[in-house]
Amino acid sequence: MEKSDNSGPSISPLTGRDGTLTDFGFRQVPTADKQALVRDVFDAVAARYDLMNDLMSAGLHRVWKRRLVELLFLRRNPGRDTLHMADIAGGTGDIAFRAARAAHRGATPIQIQVIDANTEMLRVGKNRAITARDALPVSFTTGNAEHLPLADNSMDIYTVAFGIRNVTHRAAALDEAWRVLKPGGRFVCLEFSNIPSDILTRVYDSYSFRVIPPLGQLVTGDGDPYQYLVESIRKFPRADTFADEVTAAGFSRVAVERLSGGVAALHSGWKV
Repeated sequence: MEKSDNSGPSISPLTGRDGTLTDFGFRQVPTADKQALVRDVFDAVAARYDLMNDLMSAGLHRVWKRRLVELLFLRRNPGRDTLHMADIAGGTGDIAFRAARAAHRGATPIQIQVIDANTEMLRVGKNRAITARDALPVSFTTGNAEHLPLADNSMDIYTVAFGIRNVTHRAAALDEAWRVLKPGGRFVCLEFSNIPSDILTRVYDSYSFRVIPPLGQLVTGDGDPYQYLVESIRKFPRADTFADEVTAAGFSRVAVERLSGGVAALHSGWKV
């Protein structure tokens, strides 16, 4: 499929040059500095990342992730060739472990590579894999979503959960997703999104800004990373706008599934 020509929304620079600025939450920072700033955020939250996800979402993130795995179609298919899956910005292994267990239940052979730019997040995931009761076909690699250490047309599945909004250049990350997927490969992205209802948006904003940073301060000893996280959600495009970006990267049959009234959204597509 030929990629469409779409310059994307003017929410943040999708292609960068030296000297450009980009969003870091509500702040504008030099584009070249964003990756290091994001890495500092996740260094600070890595040890309590999954606990805070439970507290912030009242456990809803587990429901959303379960639905993401359902969209991977890891159905019973013994004897087929091994599926190769890349889970991007998934350092703690949460999505990868869920997918590995779903594939095992379906007798579908799979190998999953978790790629994350943050070594502290990867350390958490590796420790979880070591202490897991079952052997999981999951490996961990340091890498950047914009420059994946993967060969062209090598992956059957590409997933990213709550990570795409933290990359510096979304277009570059989406181009990488297209590059590494095989023809017929599946793209699925879970990300926070916009709530269509103005009333619910005000309630959600009040909770996000008044509760989450203080909760992060209480649980982790540092509320600043959570201030960035709630700000970054507001700077991310609306669900339909991001779907246009996925389409512009070359994906077909792009779909959006809004979750919990629009608090989060699943974006999916195929490389054909």
